[in-house]
Amino acid sequence: MPRALISVSDKRGIVPFAQGLRDLGWEIISTGGTHAALRQAGVEATPVEAVTGFPEILDGRIKTLHPAVHAGLLARRDLPEHLAALAAHQIAPIDLLAVNLYPFRETVAKSQVSFEDAIENIDIGGPSMLRSAAKNHEAVVVVVDPTDYPEILRLLRSGELDAVCRRALAAKVFSHTADYDGAITRYLTPAEDGLASRVQFSFERLLPLRYGENPGQRAALYVDEEPRGLRDLKQRQGKELSFNNILDLDAAMWTASLWPTRPACAIIKHTTPCGIAVAATADEAFRRALASDPQSAFGGVVAFNTVVDKRTAEGLTGLFLEVVVAPSFNEDALRELEVKKNLRVVELPVYRGPGGLDFKRVRGGLLVQDRFQPDLSDADWKVPTHRQPTEAEWIDLRFAWNAVAAVKSNAVLLAREERTIGIGAGQMSRVDSSFLAVHKARQQGHDPRGSVLASDAFFPFADGVEEAAAAGISAVIQPGGSVRDAEVITAADRHGIAMVLTGKRQFRH
Repeated sequence: MPRALISVSDKRGIVPFAQGLRDLGWEIISTGGTHAALRQAGVEATPVEAVTGFPEILDGRIKTLHPAVHAGLLARRDLPEHLAALAAHQIAPIDLLAVNLYPFRETVAKSQVSFEDAIENIDIGGPSMLRSAAKNHEAVVVVVDPTDYPEILRLLRSGELDAVCRRALAAKVFSHTADYDGAITRYLTPAEDGLASRVQFSFERLLPLRYGENPGQRAALYVDEEPRGLRDLKQRQGKELSFNNILDLDAAMWTASLWPTRPACAIIKHTTPCGIAVAATADEAFRRALASDPQSAFGGVVAFNTVVDKRTAEGLTGLFLEVVVAPSFNEDALRELEVKKNLRVVELPVYRGPGGLDFKRVRGGLLVQDRFQPDLSDADWKVPTHRQPTEAEWIDLRFAWNAVAAVKSNAVLLAREERTIGIGAGQMSRVDSSFLAVHKARQQGHDPRGSVLASDAFFPFADGVEEAAAAGISAVIQPGGSVRDAEVITAADRHGIAMVLTGKRQFRH
C-alpha cells in the first residue's frame, strides 16, 4: 500500500484530496491539526507519532524531525542498500508528501505583530520535509500548492504522473521554500536608514510575451505578491499584451491614480502622458484629456481611475488605441468595446500609495528608492512674487503640480481648467521643455495665454520663465532651490507672473 504524509497549515481542499488518495488505496499519515481535520471529516488517517514512536514535543516544534519520516522520504528505491537500511530499521517508504507552511508572511503583514509571534510562525519541519521529498522526487510525489490537488489525483488515477511532472512539482517546492526563506530574511535583516542591508526578491512568471521592446528580445511578465499590482491584471478582450503595452498601461494607471477622489483619465504614449484631465465623469475626463493632444493619442494607452460606462466606451471606439485600462468596466461598456476586436481591454486595480520600494536595474546592480508619490500638501509652499495666484489659478496649479509628476524629466506642463493643454517631456534643457510645451499647445489649437505652468524641478536660469511669459502664461509652480532663484523670480515679477515654490522636486528618469 503506498503511503502519503499530509501536514498542512492551509487546509483548503485537503479533505477531498486525502479522501481521493484513500479511494485509490493509499495509507494516510498526518500531523496534529491536519489529523484532527481529516478524522472529523471521516477520512481514516494514522497520526505521525504512531509512525515515529515519538510524541510531539516543545509546543509542536518537534513532530516530524525524525528518521522514520526523513528516511522514508529520502530513501532511493533503485539502491538495494537504501532499501536494506529501511528494512533494518523497520521504516516504510513515504510515496507522497503534501505540505504547506506556517503562515509567516501573513503573520508579519499584520499590524503590531509581536516579534515572538513572528518567530513562532517560522516553519522548520515543513521545509525540511519538502526539501527531502523534492530531492527524491523520482520516488516521492511532493505537493506544496493546494490548487494542484485535483490534477495530482487525476494523474494518479490515470497513471500519467511521469518524471517530467515530478520534476516540475519538485521545482515548485524549491521555489516556494526559497520565497519563504526570503520573507524571513527580509523580516530579520536590520535596516540602514529604513533600507535593508540585503534585499532578496522572488517573482513568478505570470505571462509569456512574444518579444521585448524589440523583436529578437525574449520577454515575459513576472509578478510579486504586492497587493493591487499587475498580478491582479485581467484582460477582458483584445490581442495579447506586449512588453511595451504593459509598461504603458502600468504608467497610465499610476498617472490616473494620482487623483483618488475624482474621475481622472490619462492617455500615455511611450510611458509619458500626452493628455491628463479630471472631471465629474469618466466620459468627460476622457474627452478633456484627448483634447490636449489627439494627434499623439493615436495608438496610445488610456487609463481611468474609475469604472468605464457605456457612454465613455462609445467615445473610446472612435479612436485607434492599443489598450484601455480601468479598475472595472460595465457590461454594456464591454459590449460597446467589442466592435474593436483588437483593442486590449484590461482591468487593473488603481494604484494606492505611498508605500513600498521602487527599483531600477543597472548593469551588475540594483538601484533602490522609496516609491514616489506626489504630495499635494501645500503647507510649505511659498509665493515669492509680487502677484499672488488667483483662486482659479490655485486650482490649476494644484492639478498641474500633480500631473507633471507623471511626465519624464525635464518636464514642463501647461494646464487650464484641470486638464493639460501642452506637455514638454524628456528634453535635455528646461527651456527646451518650456518651448515644447507651448509648441504642443499651439499645435493642437490651444491658446497658452492665461494657462498655468508646472516644472518638475527648478529653473536653472530665467530663460524658461521668459519662454513662458512670451506665451502668455499667467502662473508658474516649481520647486525652487536654484542658485539663480532670485533672477527667476525677478523675471516672473517683470512679466506679472505669479509663482509658487513647493520646495519639492519630482524627477522621473
